[in-house]
Amino acid sequence: MLGVGGIAGGIASAVVASQQGPDGYFTSSAHGFSTASYALISPPADIGTDRIPFDLGSIRLAATSSAPGGQVFIGIGPKAQVESYLSGVHTTQITGIETSPFRVSYRDQPGTATPTAPAAQGFWTESASGPGTQQVTMDISGADVVMVVMNADASAGVSVKMQAGFHSELFGTLTPALLIAGILILLVGAGLIALGAIGVGRGLPPSSQGGAGRPSVGTATGTAVPGDVGTPGSMAEAKRYPAQLSGYLDPQLSRGLWLVKWLLAIPHFIILFFLWFAFFFTTLIAGLAILFTGRYPRSLFDFNVGVLRWNWRVAFYAYSALATDKYPPFTFAATDYPADFEVDYPQRLAHGLVLVKGWLLAIPHLLIIAIFTGSVWAPWGGSDSWGQDYARNTGFSLLGLLVLIAAVMLLFTGRYQPTLFDLVMGINRWIYRVACYALLMRDEYPPFRLDQGPAEPGAPFEPLPVDGQPGPPV
Repeated sequence: MLGVGGIAGGIASAVVASQQGPDGYFTSSAHGFSTASYALISPPADIGTDRIPFDLGSIRLAATSSAPGGQVFIGIGPKAQVESYLSGVHTTQITGIETSPFRVSYRDQPGTATPTAPAAQGFWTESASGPGTQQVTMDISGADVVMVVMNADASAGVSVKMQAGFHSELFGTLTPALLIAGILILLVGAGLIALGAIGVGRGLPPSSQGGAGRPSVGTATGTAVPGDVGTPGSMAEAKRYPAQLSGYLDPQLSRGLWLVKWLLAIPHFIILFFLWFAFFFTTLIAGLAILFTGRYPRSLFDFNVGVLRWNWRVAFYAYSALATDKYPPFTFAATDYPADFEVDYPQRLAHGLVLVKGWLLAIPHLLIIAIFTGSVWAPWGGSDSWGQDYARNTGFSLLGLLVLIAAVMLLFTGRYQPTLFDLVMGINRWIYRVACYALLMRDEYPPFRLDQGPAEPGAPFEPLPVDGQPGPPV
């Protein structure tokens, strides 16, 4: 995460640096400032950078009188001496500036004294006076200074257009430093993630071997159901995809627990955030291994299957099905939980497919999944409101609507409609099959098929036990 942050910071620094003008300054638009007093004064610029061992850059301020033929004075000086010079004089301090829309806040300091010509004073650190645009430049430092804008003849009624500019040499060194540091930290972090994932994967029971017959399918009772679904070439075997997702509807669901499941699942969400971060890097490493060797490293494969299994259990409990009240276990391994996910380990994978599966070949399925999950419904366009854009871009979710309907029916009737559950399972099964293919775990193209129900096509199904007694096999 630090490495990604460093790279993002380097890219942002490069983008910002590209916005500098030909003179090396970032320059704001010119805006009008006016007051009936003798002087416009900025707040004290006590930046507090005197202990920083390098130069932060410089600020350039420019002012042009708005009065016909008017002459302007602009100066930067120590706060104490400026206050002494303008003691008893009617002045106006700028207290705040808003940019969108542009608006200036002022605070008047009344007085009766008349100031002398500002250009005649000797305490200014930087100053400029005369017709047209006058500008001053100051280094960013820890000095307690203020900016003063007056008419050159020290008359009352100051009306000017001002703009500011900023220049720093730091962008020239900051950009490559952040990029190099980010890449190095990212490589170290990816290596540590890979080592951790390999360690976790080696400690897990191995996934089933592809091509060795149908693996056992876990049921809600924890009993293994034999995988003999017929001889090779049978209809059931032909329909079987090597990624198997199962989920069994709890016959006795709480009416209202689903209202707080998202809250109860927060510990899982936190862990899954980091697991998916690791999953991204382990998939990249696995992709390189497949490209050059044609094999998916077994320990990384078992780790990634474990992450998908963990994610599916939490989704089955919390938001993609709401079909059980049993809290998901904190483990990568298969358990007696009523939801499970398994992928046959591929003995060989095509070298070249790794380059096109996830972004090209999977596009038809990704478009369908977009309909299931809502992003395809998002209209084009944007607004100034992040909240409105988020609500619009999340779109309409078919899966979310189905689960919501099931939850509302459960709340009022105490029953989860089995046919609705079968449809929800079919959509989730489609999503996980496509994820398995796009994430390089299998080469078999996912079928365009909505296999509904708790178990994969052709798999024996054993209902959940009721009152401690297992139901009859179906």
